[in-house]
Amino acid sequence: MSQPKTAVLLVNLGSPDQPTPAAVRRYLKEFLSDRRVVEGDGIMRLVWLTVLNTIILTFRPRKVAKLYASIWDQDSPLRLILNQQVAALQLALQKTIPDQDIQVFSAMTYGNPGLSARLEELAQAGYTKILVLPLYPQYSATTTAPIYDLIARFQQQARNFPDIRIVHDYHDHPLYIRALADSVKAFRADHPAGEKLVLSYHGIPQEYADKGDPYPEHCHRTSELLAKELKLASGQWQTTFQSRFGPKAWLQPYTDKTLEKLPEGGVKRVDIICPAFSADCLETLEEIAVENREVFMDAGGEQYRYIPALNAEPGMISLLVALVKQNSCGWFCQTCNNNELNERNDAS
Repeated sequence: MSQPKTAVLLVNLGSPDQPTPAAVRRYLKEFLSDRRVVEGDGIMRLVWLTVLNTIILTFRPRKVAKLYASIWDQDSPLRLILNQQVAALQLALQKTIPDQDIQVFSAMTYGNPGLSARLEELAQAGYTKILVLPLYPQYSATTTAPIYDLIARFQQQARNFPDIRIVHDYHDHPLYIRALADSVKAFRADHPAGEKLVLSYHGIPQEYADKGDPYPEHCHRTSELLAKELKLASGQWQTTFQSRFGPKAWLQPYTDKTLEKLPEGGVKRVDIICPAFSADCLETLEEIAVENREVFMDAGGEQYRYIPALNAEPGMISLLVALVKQNSCGWFCQTCNNNELNERNDAS
């Protein structure tokens, strides 16, 4: 009996195809038109789409394109790192599960390679098992949920489709916490440690959290576990939220406002890490590493160091291997298959 064709799909948010206003405009239109990203129905929806298409997409793409150009290296860092993660995970799975033919692919919710097109491609290629692994440690309706939406639409349009599983989150997975801790330790082994470790997460509007989005709880849990793993005292670390957009209140405390106040409180040396990002991108390489450094130093700071994302580091790949094994149990895990067979025999 031949083995079913199995695919692992690493999915991240997305990126424009080029650091140009036209490419950024296409990307932002797709991203900001998603009801999961900017909520609202009826009149509020019409108002938002009007603002988006007449103001934001007219003026913002040129500014954002310049920011992308400052970090572009033949492609966007996010897409380059995603491809590196795919290649590293493919090699690791071949070593750890050599008797299984598992192929790893990349996809993005917005932009290219698009998740919907990738699912169609895999289905046509005969893949009957697909494990979708969103690269968001902490679940949010603004990031992970759109992946569920796209998969649901794909299934609604097909009469027969592959068996698809989705990894919901891994915000408290021991290997994730260990990988973060190891990255901090390795960084501080080569650089003088800051007086405080700032853990900056991408923000969401406060009203989304008030409606039940578990994202802030996931973020705080990650921070607590990481601080415990690093044996940090309460005053040696702090959770903040970055990347707010628009006039509404977002999750607080805000990263930039916190960095602005730390020097006057006596904290002149900080290390900052972004645990919600599995790969370095515009929000880490430009907003955190450049813009927020200027905020801190202009306020009287003396040392500001950004600790890179896990990217394709060994700890990250070990985590991904573990997530694949845990979430594909029964597809090719012999132990699980044997247990299922024994249960059926006992029942009969």
